[in-house]
Amino acid sequence: MSDKPESPKIPEAGDPPMENANQVSAEQDQENSLTENAQPMAEQNVNSGETEAVENDADVKPDESVKQENDGTTSSEPEERGDPFENSGSNLSESVNVIQNQNADQDVENGEAANEQSVEPPAENAGQGDQEETEAPVEALTEEQPEQVDEPKEQDDEQQDQTANEENKENEIELEKEKTEGEVELEKEKTQDEVEPGEEKTQDEDESEKEKTEGEVELEKEKTQDEVEPGEEKTQDEVEPEKEKTQDGVVPGIEENPVVSAEATEGELETRETTSPQIPVAPPVNQNMLPSVSRLLSPDQDGTETSMEGTMSNSALNIIWSFGLNRDVPVLNLTDKDRKMILYPCAHVGVLYDFQNNKQHILQGHTNAITCSCVSEDKKWLVTGDKGEDAMVIVWDTTTGTPIQTLFDLNPDGGVVAVALTPDARYLATLSSARSQILSIWDWTIDGESPICTAQLSPDYGVQNFIYFNPEDFHYLVTNSSSQVIFCHWDERHLEYFAPPLSDQDFNKQVGNYSQSIFQSNSSRALTGTSIGNLVVWDNNKPLTKVVSTEQSADKKALKIIKLQDRGINVLTTTDKYIVVGDMAGHVKFFDQTLKLIYWYQDFHLGPITSVSFSHIPEFAPIAPEGSKYPGDATISAKNFVIRDFVVGTNIAIFGNVTADGTKVQVIHREHDAAIHALSTHPKMPYLVIGSYSGLIQIWNYEKRTVMVSRTFERGLHIRCSSFDPKGEYLAVGFTNGTVRILDAITLNDEMSEPFRYSRDAITHLVFSHNSVYLAAADAEHSLTVYKKQNSAEDPFDYLGRYRAHYKPINDVLFGIHLDSNLPRLMTLGEDRFLVEYDLVASVRDNLVIASSDRIEQSGIPKCMAWYPPITKEHFLITANDQYKFKLFNATTKMCRRTLLGPTYGSPVLKVSILPTKEQTLDGMEKRYLAYHTEDKVGLHILPLDGNPHNSMALIAHPNGVSNLVCSYDGRYLFTAGGSDSAVHMWEVNINALEAQSRLGGEDLLPFYGLLDGGRDGELFAELEDYFYYGQIRNQGVDSQEIRKVSTKIQLSEVPFVMRALGFYPSEQEIEDMMNEVKFSEYVETGQYVEEIDLGEFIKLYVNHRPAFGLSPDKVLEAFDILGIPTSEGCAVERGELLDILQSKGEHMTEYELAEYLSTLLGHNLEGGSSELHNIDPVEAGELIDQNLPHQITADMFSKQILGFSMYTDAVSDQ
Repeated sequence: MSDKPESPKIPEAGDPPMENANQVSAEQDQENSLTENAQPMAEQNVNSGETEAVENDADVKPDESVKQENDGTTSSEPEERGDPFENSGSNLSESVNVIQNQNADQDVENGEAANEQSVEPPAENAGQGDQEETEAPVEALTEEQPEQVDEPKEQDDEQQDQTANEENKENEIELEKEKTEGEVELEKEKTQDEVEPGEEKTQDEDESEKEKTEGEVELEKEKTQDEVEPGEEKTQDEVEPEKEKTQDGVVPGIEENPVVSAEATEGELETRETTSPQIPVAPPVNQNMLPSVSRLLSPDQDGTETSMEGTMSNSALNIIWSFGLNRDVPVLNLTDKDRKMILYPCAHVGVLYDFQNNKQHILQGHTNAITCSCVSEDKKWLVTGDKGEDAMVIVWDTTTGTPIQTLFDLNPDGGVVAVALTPDARYLATLSSARSQILSIWDWTIDGESPICTAQLSPDYGVQNFIYFNPEDFHYLVTNSSSQVIFCHWDERHLEYFAPPLSDQDFNKQVGNYSQSIFQSNSSRALTGTSIGNLVVWDNNKPLTKVVSTEQSADKKALKIIKLQDRGINVLTTTDKYIVVGDMAGHVKFFDQTLKLIYWYQDFHLGPITSVSFSHIPEFAPIAPEGSKYPGDATISAKNFVIRDFVVGTNIAIFGNVTADGTKVQVIHREHDAAIHALSTHPKMPYLVIGSYSGLIQIWNYEKRTVMVSRTFERGLHIRCSSFDPKGEYLAVGFTNGTVRILDAITLNDEMSEPFRYSRDAITHLVFSHNSVYLAAADAEHSLTVYKKQNSAEDPFDYLGRYRAHYKPINDVLFGIHLDSNLPRLMTLGEDRFLVEYDLVASVRDNLVIASSDRIEQSGIPKCMAWYPPITKEHFLITANDQYKFKLFNATTKMCRRTLLGPTYGSPVLKVSILPTKEQTLDGMEKRYLAYHTEDKVGLHILPLDGNPHNSMALIAHPNGVSNLVCSYDGRYLFTAGGSDSAVHMWEVNINALEAQSRLGGEDLLPFYGLLDGGRDGELFAELEDYFYYGQIRNQGVDSQEIRKVSTKIQLSEVPFVMRALGFYPSEQEIEDMMNEVKFSEYVETGQYVEEIDLGEFIKLYVNHRPAFGLSPDKVLEAFDILGIPTSEGCAVERGELLDILQSKGEHMTEYELAEYLSTLLGHNLEGGSSELHNIDPVEAGELIDQNLPHQITADMFSKQILGFSMYTDAVSDQ
C-alpha cells in the first residue's frame, strides 16, 4: 500500500463526538475512474437483479440516474427515501430468561466508575477543542453535502509546546544565577552540547554529566523537579501513579506512553511522547483494576518491529512452520502501520503469519484443535479457544507472541465454540461447547479463575456459535446459532438474556439459517444475516413510533425481514460507518447505515466468503490522498470509496489481502480444503510433497517456505499417498479410486500415457526400491501390486504382478537389499500378524512369487516396520505393535531377537522412520535416532533401543490424529500430516535436547529401577532378589544336602518361574522369545551361547517383556463375551467346552498339563506341583476337577475362584 500523508485523527471509543464525523469523506469529491477488479454496483443492482426489491419502503435499490464513466462502468446514487426499517410487521412475543450469577463478587461501584471513565473524554483532550455531538438518524438519508471538517489541533499543541519551552528557559536562568562561576562554565559547556527538548542526548553530554561535582548533581536534581515536560504540567503526585501504572502493565484499550528503560534519559522520554501519534487517551483507571505484572505483561508500544519467527527451543522437537489452515475458523487481520500480519489456526496451534516477509510465529499452548479466535480492536490482544479434554482459552500478546492469560476448566464438558472481546479488550465473552451452553463474561485482566457473571442457555436454542459486543455499549451483546438469536445485557453481578422467537409464518417469509449478527450504529436496532440472503432487523420490544430511539435494550423483537440479496450471507460485520456483507458468491458489499448500497467487490474469484477482517490504522481518515487510485462509489458523483485494507477468507482455504487503493487482490494462502494423507520428501533436495483429498498436490521448498509447483487433478481424484523414487526423478501418486500415476518430480506432468488401474480400492502405500527399478503399491483390498521399470521412452514403468497374501489390511510395505547382493527384497506386514517376503527375481509378468510368510506376533498386532540402522553387527528388522513393544527380528531367519518397551504416550506407535544423521559416537560408529508417531503425537527415540523410557520423547502433533510422518533427506526436520485437520507441521530436530534428557534420566540400571513398583527400595525389588536367589536353590535341587553355591546369576531355565512369581505370566512363545534373546545375545561377537543371566539383565528382561500396563481384567471379560452365552450372571462357558478349548486352541495343553494346573489352582495340590517336589496323578486330578469345577463358568468365577486374582474383583463386578 502506498504511503499516505498524515490525515486528521478519527474518533475512537472514549473520544468526544466529532462534528459531522460521518461526512468527512465528502470533502474530497474526486472523479476517479473505477478499476476492473471492483465496480460500483449500481449497474449490477439494476441489470443483474442480484439484489431484489423488497416491500414498500424496504427497497434497497439505487436511483435510476446513472453517470457514465470513461471506462464504460456505471454508478448511481440512491434516491432519498425513508427509513427502510419502518412499517414493520406484527409484534412478537419473546421468551425472557434472567440468569443471576450468585458467584460474582466484583465490586459494582468500581465497575460503574470504570464505565463512566471509559465514556467521558479526558480533560486535557477535551480542552483541545469542544465539538458538538451530532446524531445520524437512520429514518432518511439526504444527499451528502460537503462540509468543513475540524482540522487537527496541531497549532494549539505547538503553541502549548512553545509556551512550556519558554517557561523552562526562565527556570533555567534563575537556577544559573545561583551557581558558582565554575559551575556556570560547566553549564555553558553542557548547554552547547545539549539538544533540544524531545531529542536524545549525545555521548558528549553523557561524558560532561559524569564530570559534574556532587553539588552540581544536587542542583541538577532540584532543576529536574522544577522542570515540566513541554506541553504538560504534572505535579509530583500525578507522576507517581503514572510510574506505578507503567510498572504494573498497560491495560487493554487504554493508550499508554511507551515503557521507557532505566537508561532512558528525560529527553528520550520527551521524544517518544511528542512524536507519538495524536491518539485520544482514555481517562485514568482505578489502580485496583490493573493486572499484575506476573499476569499481564506490557510489550513495547514504540512501533519497533519484533521478529517472532520460530527458532530452536529446549525441546527435541519444535514446530517452525505450519502448512495448511483451518478454514472453519475465520482469519483475523492483524495488520497495522508497522506490520502486515494475519492470524489463523492450524490444528492445535495459532499461526501469526507476516505475509509481507513470509514469516510465521507459532502460538503453542492448546492440546486440542483451536475452534475459535478473536482479536481486540487495536490488534494487540488475541484470544484463542479450543474444546475437548484439558480445554483452555489463551490470551496472547500479538506483538511478542507470548501468552498473557490462560483460562482453564471452563466447564465439565470442556471447551468453547465462540469468544469475543469488548472494544477496549478489558472483558472477554465465551460460549461453552456443552449441550447446555454457558455464556460467561470474564474480566480477564484481573481474574482468570472465575467469570464475573454467567448464564446457562437452553439446548432448545441450538448451538450458539457467534458473539458480538455492542461497540457503543459493551454491556450489551448478541449471540446466535443457526436457529436462534439471543440478546444479552450484563453488569458486574448478573447477566440477563432474551431469546425473541421468529418463524417463517410471522412475516409470511422464509427466514433461513442465521449466520452472524451486529448492532446498528447510533440506533437501538440489530441486524442478523441468513443463509438465503435475508437481513432480519431487530428493535426494542416496545410500541412503534416514528422516532428512532438510540436507547439500548436487550429485550428485542423482530421488526422486519429485508431481502438483501439472493445468495446466502456468511459474514456480517462493520467498518467505520459501513455495514459489510460477505456472501456465498464470493462478493463483499458495503452498505451505509440505512442499507443503501455504496460499493460492491465481485471479482475476487477466491470462493465463498467466510470472513472479512479489516486492518487497524488509528489515524485513518476516509479521504483519498492526491495520486491515489481509490474507486468511485455508487453515487452520482462517484466519490472516492476510501476504506481500510482488509483480508478475506473463503471456505475453500484461500486467504486474500485486498488493498483498497487501486483494488489490488493478493492471494496470501491457497491451501488444501480436504484431508491430507499424502506426504513425501525429496531424497536429495529440500522439497516436500503434500497431497490431499481435494485433488491438489503441491511441491514446497521447505527451506524457502515457497510453493514451487502445484497441480489440481480432476474432480473425484482424491490423493491418498505419494512417494519419490530414490533418484528424485519420478513421483508416484496413489488415489482413493485405486489408480496410480507416475509424475515428473519437477513439473508434475504425467510420465505415463495412461495411469495404472489394477486396484479397485484406495492405494494405501507406495514404495520404490533402492535402485528405482521396482514400485510396490498396497491397496485397501489387502493386495500388493508391483510395477517394474522398463527401457521405454513412452512408459517408464510396466505392470509386473499382483498378489493377495494377507487376509487383513496391509499396515506397511518395505523394500530392502539382500545381504549377499545388491538385489532388492520386498516385504509386507499385515494386520493378520504375517510378514510376507516376495521373490522379485523369480517373478514374471502376472506372476508375483512369494518367498516366505511368517507369523511374527502371537497376540499383538504389528503396526509398522523399518530396517534397523547398522549400529550392531547383526542385521535387524524393527517392528512396533499395538502392545507398546518394539521387536527386532533377524533379517534372514525372521527370529525374534529382542523385545523392548516402546514409548507409552497414550497410544501405540503407528509408524517409524530412521532419522538420517552423520553424528559419530566415541567408538566411531554413527549415532542414530528413530522418529515415530502415535495416534496424535510425534516423537524421537535414541538408538540402540534398550527399553529406557528416558531415551524417548513425544509432543502433540495433531489432536485429531496423525495420518503420516516423513523425514527430510538430511535429518534436520520432520513433517507430520494431520489428516482431517488439513494441516502439515514442520518440526525442527534438536538432538542435543534429546541427549540431555536421556542423561538426566540416569545411567545403567537407574532408569529401569524407576519402572518397578516402589523403585530400588520398593517391595517388588526385594521380592525379586528373593526369587532370584531361590531360583539358584531350585537349580541346585531343593532337597540337596550339598553346600550351596551363591552366585549373582541364575540359569536361563529358571527365568520363566521367576517371571511368573513376579506376576507376569508369559505364553510359551513369549518364553521362547525371552530365552532366545538372552541365549543369542553374544553369539555374533563370540560365537558362544549365553546360559546364565544376572540380576541387572533380568530386570531389563522383565521390564521389556511384561505387559506395558499390567494385567487387564478387560481381556478376561472380552474372552468370555466372545466364547460364552448370556446368563443372569453374565456370559458363561460350559465346563466341557472350556476344557476342550484349552486343549485344542492357541497354545493347547496336554491332558496331563491341564489336569495338573487346574487341580493345583483349585487348591488340591501343593503349590509347585511337578516342577518342584510332587508328581500328579491325572486320573485323580480329573475326578477332582469334575467334582469341584462348576458346569457353567463365568468371567467372575474364573478370575476369582480359579485364578485367584483379587485384582479382577472390582473390575468384573462393575461390568
